[in-house]
Amino acid sequence: MSSFFALLAFVVFMVGTPGPANLVVMIVGARYGVRRSFGFIAGLIAGKAFLNLFIGFGFGLILAKAPFWQMIFSYISAAYMIFLAIKSWPKEGAGILSLVQKKPNFGFLSGLVVHPLNPKAWVMSVVAWAEFAPAIGDFWIQLTVVVMTFAVCQAIMHSLWCWAGAISARIFNASQQMLKGSIIATVGIVLLVTVTNNSRLNN
Repeated sequence: MSSFFALLAFVVFMVGTPGPANLVVMIVGARYGVRRSFGFIAGLIAGKAFLNLFIGFGFGLILAKAPFWQMIFSYISAAYMIFLAIKSWPKEGAGILSLVQKKPNFGFLSGLVVHPLNPKAWVMSVVAWAEFAPAIGDFWIQLTVVVMTFAVCQAIMHSLWCWAGAISARIFNASQQMLKGSIIATVGIVLLVTVTNNSRLNN
């Protein structure tokens, strides 16, 4: 049981802390509200479950041993995250709350590919499998526990980040600066993470 709680603490910390996915879901919440963001959040959860299955069955080792392809992968990831962020850039003259009423263009499929393209998601999955899963039980128990732990924590944490974005949109409804600032911050963090990861790979 202590092994599971160690895994749970790790997952809660990793999923709950700021990162490209949480910043994007916060922007989506600010733009469309929590209820209209459920499809995107469901896609995030499903994409992470797929990634955990992929790594759990050992396929992630191929990428882990290929620094060049890791670098290419990180650039593709950065480009997609930046695309999602810029996609939410508000039009001039429209209040944030008025944007919440529009039909979202961030659905299940948009969320589905976020975590498979997110280097932070790969790192946390690899660590979860390598450091915590072996002490939980046999492979099928590990697979069930790891996938479900991430899924439940994501459902809670991503929803909270989305809710924070929606609340912030209501507080700062008179101005678009909050949403634009969040988008710029997301792009900056994605670029910083990408450059840092690629520097580590080249050393």
